[in-house]
Amino acid sequence: MHLSLKSVCLALFACYTAAAAASQPEPQHALTLYDEAPKYSADFQHFDYVNPDAPKGGTLRLSGFGSFDSLNPYISRGTSADNLNLIYDTLTFHSLDEPFTEYGLIAESMEKAEDGTWVRFHLRPEARFQDGEPITAEDVVFTFNTLIEHGAPFYRAYYSNVQEVVADDPQTVTFRFHHGNNRELPLVLGQLPVLPKHYWQGRDFTKGSLDIPVGSGPYQIDNVRAGRSISFKRNPDYWAAELPVQRGFNNFDRVIVDYFRDGSVTLEAFKAGQFDFNQEMAAKNWAIGYNSPALSDGRIIKEEIPNNNTQGMQGFVFNLRKPHFADVRVRKAISLLFDFEWANSKLFHGAYTRTASYFDNSELAAQGEPSAAELELLEPLREQLPPAVFGPAYVPPKTDGSGNLRDQRREAYALLQDAGWKIVDDQLVNAEGEPLSFEFLLVQPEFERVMLPFKRNLASLGINLTLRRVDVSQYINRLRSRDFDMVVSGFGQSNSPGNEQREYWHSSSADNSGSRNLMGLKDPAIDALVEGLVQADTRESLVTHTRALDRALRAQHLMVPNWYTRFYRVAYWDKFAHPKVAPDYDVGLFTWWVDPAKSAAAIPDNEVPVVTTPVSEED
Repeated sequence: MHLSLKSVCLALFACYTAAAAASQPEPQHALTLYDEAPKYSADFQHFDYVNPDAPKGGTLRLSGFGSFDSLNPYISRGTSADNLNLIYDTLTFHSLDEPFTEYGLIAESMEKAEDGTWVRFHLRPEARFQDGEPITAEDVVFTFNTLIEHGAPFYRAYYSNVQEVVADDPQTVTFRFHHGNNRELPLVLGQLPVLPKHYWQGRDFTKGSLDIPVGSGPYQIDNVRAGRSISFKRNPDYWAAELPVQRGFNNFDRVIVDYFRDGSVTLEAFKAGQFDFNQEMAAKNWAIGYNSPALSDGRIIKEEIPNNNTQGMQGFVFNLRKPHFADVRVRKAISLLFDFEWANSKLFHGAYTRTASYFDNSELAAQGEPSAAELELLEPLREQLPPAVFGPAYVPPKTDGSGNLRDQRREAYALLQDAGWKIVDDQLVNAEGEPLSFEFLLVQPEFERVMLPFKRNLASLGINLTLRRVDVSQYINRLRSRDFDMVVSGFGQSNSPGNEQREYWHSSSADNSGSRNLMGLKDPAIDALVEGLVQADTRESLVTHTRALDRALRAQHLMVPNWYTRFYRVAYWDKFAHPKVAPDYDVGLFTWWVDPAKSAAAIPDNEVPVVTTPVSEED
């Protein structure tokens, strides 16, 4: 059979078109880390942990700590107000009852390249900013480039694998990557807040300001009292109110945040009815601080909600930029002199579990000897890693809680001697006669009671610890400029760690002002383990890479490990109702609502004294 050249060409073109169509990824309503099926199907109506019929109305009053001087949370300059996420929508919405799944919000659907080299977001045509302007692909491009160029250093590290972002058309935006080995990146980009290009053009994004910005979220800023309070009002024209991912959320008409400068006063203000909800971080307060007539008669409710999240490391962070902390033996010796068991018994009412891992309370934490799979990752780095990495994962020693640290003190002194230190005239000095003396930078006065016993234990070996308390703005500025010896900080973790690990531990973030690499860690072996974790392509591989990284970090003794609790400790005035099902990985406060019947009786007018002095916390 004879075919014309034209017929052959048409046939080939049809085959090519069909093949191209077959290889084109299908639009998805949700993104998951390993392309597993999401919990909720494309036609879901609402999440299981909300009440879609929750009534709207009432006011939620919260507390803030310190003060603020900026309404821009995306820069390193100034101190931004709390809860500004309420005014901004993101491309996707993070499910609170799945480890890591993103459902479309501003984006109606998403596509991912099979080789992982790009992700595409199709925006909802109805998406609007609060001034009525449509949200377009150009706004997404503007936001991304602005955050990279002018935002906090965190963004450059977090999005470092993005090669370019392109507006394909007004409703479609594509992010192209340097390589396809970062499975988390499409989900991370889905969490991008979208800023209005038309508002920010002509304004200095890098300048902290109290000018009220335009957002796209469920709330608008209503009133600002610089450094003292900020209030939000629910946006009556919120474009996404009836989307499945927003149904049952944002039930309060108003959200008010009043700021306090001292922890004990914050608690008294709560008991006086000056705000409604308090997530308690101090064990002492939780044990005895809420005792009051309102608690006794049920107007204040204390509740412990299970926290199923991976617990990151909280601890006293060494600044490795300081010469006396450069030696791991010195860091380990200092760590040995913190008596957690005594503190937990005498100060914390037995409320805490000692932190051992950077990924505690999860399968991600390293246990015992390294597995064969972990050794495959660690062996190529053996020459660069401490020998301890190849033995049992480090666990802080357990004391008897008596305050007698004889064994730990002996071990610590042996380490210090090995590092070239000795006691002379009750001072620990090095070969040059320089004393081992350092400053602990504090912002919370209540934390001093935790540090004073630690200070005494250090002094028993001739180490001088000075406690320095500063206000919030000074504290933030000194952190950003790395002007500290030691601070207390936490490194939160998700159930699916990824790109944020670069911001925590990678050499590229060590010198970035405002990055989370507070200790100034620069270690090529750690860098390699971080990159391997980011590029893990299965859950099994991610777990193995995370455990290997955990071992390496623990062996470096970068922090004096503190503690964690497996519960959210929340106290609230009995004016609220909340869904019967709580989310697995969050308190879910913005799924709650004000119960009109309860609200009227919760706080009698004649019982609300005025508290004028502010508060902070202990742990």
